[in-house]
Amino acid sequence: MPKAFAITAALAVVLYQFVPDDPWWVAGWQMAIGYAAVGAVLVGARRLPRGERLPFRLFAAGLGANVTGIGVAVFCDEVLHLVDLPTPADPLFLLLYPFCAAGIAVLIRRRETGRDWTAMVDATTITTGFGLLAWVYVIAPSAGGGQITMLGEATQAAYPIGDLVMIAMMARLLRGGGRRGAAFWWVTASLATFLLGDVAWVVIGHLIDLGFAIEDLAWFNRAVESIFLVAFALFGVGALHHDARTLGAPAGPAVARLGRVHLALLTLASLVAPAVLAVQLAQGAVTDGFAIVIASVALFSLVVARMAQLLRQVEQQAQQVRELARRDELTGLPNRRAWNDELPRALEHARRDGRPVSVAVLDLDRFKLFNDTYGHPAGDRLLHSSAAAWSACLRAADTLARYGGEEFVVLLPDATEAQAREVVERALAGTPLGQTFSAGVARWDGNETSDELIERADTALYEAKAAGRNQIREAANRPAAAAAMK
Repeated sequence: MPKAFAITAALAVVLYQFVPDDPWWVAGWQMAIGYAAVGAVLVGARRLPRGERLPFRLFAAGLGANVTGIGVAVFCDEVLHLVDLPTPADPLFLLLYPFCAAGIAVLIRRRETGRDWTAMVDATTITTGFGLLAWVYVIAPSAGGGQITMLGEATQAAYPIGDLVMIAMMARLLRGGGRRGAAFWWVTASLATFLLGDVAWVVIGHLIDLGFAIEDLAWFNRAVESIFLVAFALFGVGALHHDARTLGAPAGPAVARLGRVHLALLTLASLVAPAVLAVQLAQGAVTDGFAIVIASVALFSLVVARMAQLLRQVEQQAQQVRELARRDELTGLPNRRAWNDELPRALEHARRDGRPVSVAVLDLDRFKLFNDTYGHPAGDRLLHSSAAAWSACLRAADTLARYGGEEFVVLLPDATEAQAREVVERALAGTPLGQTFSAGVARWDGNETSDELIERADTALYEAKAAGRNQIREAANRPAAAAAMK
């Protein structure tokens, strides 16, 4: 269906170039394409679950009002001879902006799980830059012309303001999270095409003011009008696409990445204020100095805010890297690196406070046989479930770490050999899947290094293995001679 609609709409836009140069024919052809797009959006919305139809209905309302404005404008011009702003058609044309902005807002709310301040700062930066251009070259000249009424000036200024709202919402949508399927790009392309058409009319108006007789070029005007027809058609294609059901699908939290295109847009927006100032200085008069100052301050503040966000992201990522470097990926326990940092600190605290501290080395029995019998994924599940089960058996002050392979170590502060053995026995009883482990327990003698303490516990572990496995052995004390040499 979307392909058939796209082909039909493209053919209609091409044939529009040959429509008789009669206002009623022109308006009728434009409205036919526009209402066809409105119908396509409504049909596409109807195919969605009820809870997902609101954004497309809002889009359809904005498009329908805009298309209706075409017929009202021709009627006002040809029948009522109303040419001065505002005409009854202007409110209908302007309704496109709030309805589309509301539809985008609903999509953003549904696609994201929380507030994305980074995307908001980027969207505000882009909008501020384009806002200064709109003020200098569109809004301010229309307000200071003195050739139309105040209401007419307000109406004329409402169009670029509506475009700025659309730019802000589009920038926010593009910088946010969520899936970006075909429907997403068709809809954003439609909105961008509407903005392109508005910019084209502004440029044409300025060229006419400069003395260019562009209004006499029928083919040129017809081509510019076709931009809006293409925008109508793109909306219809996006709504009919089967991917439309994922347009409002929520996504997990994600950092808005600063790609090359985004960086180029932010850079361009940040340079708008000095560029406008340079142009006016070259012309010999700074006519919008106050607006340029306000925009410059706003853009500078936004750039500082963006830099602060980037710094926070770098700090968070660095912290995550540090945590990952100290945590075992499979079990989620501290790894050997973290253990080698923690044990010396624990021994120093025990020396300072005069308290006992013990360590235990655990090794799953016949783990290689388990792996060979049930496969490595099953072995990984055993390691993960064992780590969780043993952690539940330990005291709150104890630390369980993965030392390597199927070997684990336990730090037991304020524990004698007997107390440490009692804790490890609970862990042995809680080993899942009917498996067992052998363990060696050693109490720090107050002088030995952390490596020597682990070596004694490891020796006790091998004694437990040699004695038949599924048991716990306490390490022998160091020889007196060896201790005296310290």
